[in-house]
Amino acid sequence: MKNNNKPKSAGFNRRDFVKKSALASSIFIVPRHVLGGPGFLAPSDRLNIAAIGAGGKGISDIKNASVNGRERVVALCDVDFSGSAAKSVENFPKAKLYDDFRVMLDKKKNIDAVTISTPDHVHGPAAKWAMERGIHVYVQKPMTHNIKEARALTQMARDNKIVSQMGNQGGSNPLLGMVQQWIDDDKIGAISKVQVWTNRPVWPQGIEMPQPNASLRPDALNWDLWLGPATEREYIPNLHPFNWRGWWDFGTGALGDVGCHLIDIPFRTLNLKYPKDAECSVASVFSKMWTPDYYPEGCPPSSFITLHFDATEKSKSPIEMTWSDGGIRPSHPDIIPANDDIGGKGSANGVLIIGEKGIISTNINDSSPLMPKLYLNDGTTEFGPETEENLEPEYGHQRKWVDACKAGFGSEEHLGLTSSFDYAGPMTETVLMGNLAIRSYMLQRENSEGAKEFFARKKLLWDGENMRITNMEEANQFVGRQYREGWEV
Repeated sequence: MKNNNKPKSAGFNRRDFVKKSALASSIFIVPRHVLGGPGFLAPSDRLNIAAIGAGGKGISDIKNASVNGRERVVALCDVDFSGSAAKSVENFPKAKLYDDFRVMLDKKKNIDAVTISTPDHVHGPAAKWAMERGIHVYVQKPMTHNIKEARALTQMARDNKIVSQMGNQGGSNPLLGMVQQWIDDDKIGAISKVQVWTNRPVWPQGIEMPQPNASLRPDALNWDLWLGPATEREYIPNLHPFNWRGWWDFGTGALGDVGCHLIDIPFRTLNLKYPKDAECSVASVFSKMWTPDYYPEGCPPSSFITLHFDATEKSKSPIEMTWSDGGIRPSHPDIIPANDDIGGKGSANGVLIIGEKGIISTNINDSSPLMPKLYLNDGTTEFGPETEENLEPEYGHQRKWVDACKAGFGSEEHLGLTSSFDYAGPMTETVLMGNLAIRSYMLQRENSEGAKEFFARKKLLWDGENMRITNMEEANQFVGRQYREGWEV
């Protein structure tokens, strides 16, 4: 389906008021009947919200955005309501159901805001379709499937005055303020290195993609809509609803799954900008002697990424950031007692921010306890709580976005969001730089002797402003992607 026609403005309508209410905030005290009219939305009125992706993480996203029924959920969109999306139908029985978000957004004219909780490859097309129609967006992490999409949507949110939020809910965790204060107070001195790691993937990865088998497609699954912008193909078992994460056409691997939770911590607290370069290595799997398995369509079983950043007013010196996944973690620093975990429980996920006077250690920044810990070279320590009292679900991340939608673009509530696209876009680009390096690392071509060889296994120099690798042209194919007609971003 292709529809390039943007809906025309119909004068002063309900959605216009939601978008522009920040400009009119000074007249909120005027009685409703004076401003009146069927299109008027008072700040106390309910927002009309829809979900694109109602199962999996979408269950909590749309539920939390409803703020315990304070707001009105008017529509749910999912390609398969026979699975976990049925829970959202149970939660919101009056919502109208759709399988194609493009149809929903064109036909359901009273939608003010949407949550987008689809597989990664649909984030960009769904957000673009909504924002073109003046609809505010909450998009699960990673914000987009590729760097080009992230840059485009960041600009589109500004141009269309859209209130946006990415779903890395840990960015709203108040305990991040403790980490920020340690850095602002120069507790660990000049910071030169950041180490980030995860135990993901916890889904099949580094293997050959399963063979298509159309006979196994569930009757309730609209496979064509699930494919979205990806290349058309027959149904592949076991990708939906979870295992798509390990395949580049649909997912973004371990980096996309938790990078926006983990890398968010140093990126935010050190006020980092675009990285200058990216370098990686990945694990090899040998199913037969001397010949490593080669499945470039999928993410590797584990990887190690290095990114370099210029100094900022927070870091004061250039930063080297390393990322490792697949259960590979950094060595235990000497100043952290050997029996203490680094990062989170069991040292499975974490961040180490390393300075000349000490180290800050934290857990993953999702809804897990952040567990901030400060270790100084002189033996001084300061620890945050190992358990957290959450006064509302996911630190109010969705609720704050809803409040900002009602207050309007440019409002205090909007500017106070922790992951609007102005922040989430550059941070997502940084996360996805790791995937660009991985995909480039796997590039092969035929040499003069007719044998296949890897030719892009080098440090890639990145011009962040212009979104280009400057020393390996072939790597630039991974800045964006090819789209099926009707799904372009």
